[in-house]
Amino acid sequence: MKTYVIADTHFNHSNIIKYCNRPFNDVIDMNEKIINNWNKVVKKEDIVYHLGDFFLGTKNDLVDIVSQLNGKIYLIKGNHDHLTTKSYEECSIKVLKNAPIILDDYKVMLSHRPLPDSMIKKDYLNIHGHIYERKIEDIYDNSLYDKNKHINVSCDVLNYKPILLEKLLK
Repeated sequence: MKTYVIADTHFNHSNIIKYCNRPFNDVIDMNEKIINNWNKVVKKEDIVYHLGDFFLGTKNDLVDIVSQLNGKIYLIKGNHDHLTTKSYEECSIKVLKNAPIILDDYKVMLSHRPLPDSMIKKDYLNIHGHIYERKIEDIYDNSLYDKNKHINVSCDVLNYKPILLEKLLK
C-alpha cells in the first residue's frame, strides 16, 4: 500500500479549463485524462489524500467519477466541494473534517489552502492545493508564508496525476 497526494482536480468543472489554461478540449476530455493518469499510478489498495476541490456536480456525477478511480480516497473539502459530507461518504470517500491533517510519520500537515507559517509545526511542511499553477511567493506575503515550508500539490503542477508522498518529500 502506497500513499499519494493531489489537489484541485475539479472533475466536471468546465470553467477551470479556461481559468487555469488546462490542456484539455472540454470537461469530458479533462475528466478522462485525469482519471487515466490517476489509475496509471494509484492501485486499488493505495491511499490518496485529496486536498480539496475534488469535483463539481451532482451526487450521481460523483458516483460516476469515483467508480472509475483506484485507491481509498481521503478528502479535505475545498472551497469548491459543495456536496454534503454524507454524499461523499456514501460514495466511499472519507471526508477528513479536522484539517489540517497531521501525518507525523512524514512530518507534514495537509490542508486545502496554504497554512500561514505560524500554524505549521516546527520542522514540518505544509502540503496544500488551492493555488493551482501559481507559486506561493507570488500570492501570499513572504513574511507569513515561507516558500520552503510549503508544497503545492494542485494537479496543475503534478501533470494531472497524484504523486507518491515519499517521492514528493525527497
